[in-house]
Amino acid sequence: MAEVEDGRRGGRLPAWLDWVITIAVGVALALLVRTFVAEVYIVPSGSMLETIQEGDRLVGEKVTYRGSTPRRGDVVTFDDPEKPGTTLIKRVIATGGQTVDLKDGHVYVDGKQLDEPYVLDKPTYPLEQQSSILGEAIAYPYKVPDGCIWVMGDNRTNSLDSRYFGPVSTSKVSSRALFIFWPISDARGL
Repeated sequence: MAEVEDGRRGGRLPAWLDWVITIAVGVALALLVRTFVAEVYIVPSGSMLETIQEGDRLVGEKVTYRGSTPRRGDVVTFDDPEKPGTTLIKRVIATGGQTVDLKDGHVYVDGKQLDEPYVLDKPTYPLEQQSSILGEAIAYPYKVPDGCIWVMGDNRTNSLDSRYFGPVSTSKVSSRALFIFWPISDARGL
C-alpha cells in the first residue's frame, strides 16, 4: 500500500488509519455511484415476464432522466404509488399528453394500435380492481397528464400497473433499466 503523509515533515499515517481512510473513501464513492449514477435491482415478481424473470438482477442507470424524460418503450424503475420505499419496474406505454385506450385486448396510443411483441400475444384489458389512491375508476380512452407516464408490465394478465394505480409522475422515476446481469443465463440488454 502506498505511504500517505499526514502533513508533517517525514510523518506518516499509521497503517490502520490508512486502511480506515481507504475503506471510508471506497464506501463514499460506492454510495455516490448508487445515488447518482446506477443501482442494482432484484426483480421480486413476474409482472414483466417474459422480458424479465422473477429473481433477475439488473442495472438501472440514473443519469439519462436528469436531462430528459422517459420515452415510450423504456423499461423504468419508479417508486410504488401505494407503498413508498418500494421500487417497481414496468415499461413506458405513453407519456404526458398522449391518450391510452384499451380495445379488444389491444393497447392504442393516440388512436394507433401498439406493436408489442414482448407481451407474447397476451391480451390487455382494463383491470376491474382499482387502487384506493385513485379515488375513482380509470375510464378509457385516458389522457395521460403532462409530467406523467403510463406504465404497464409485459405480463399483462398478471401486472398491477397504471391500469390499477393510474399515471406515474416522472419525478418518481428512479432509473432506466439497462441490462440484466444475473443469472448469467438471463443476461442481456433491455
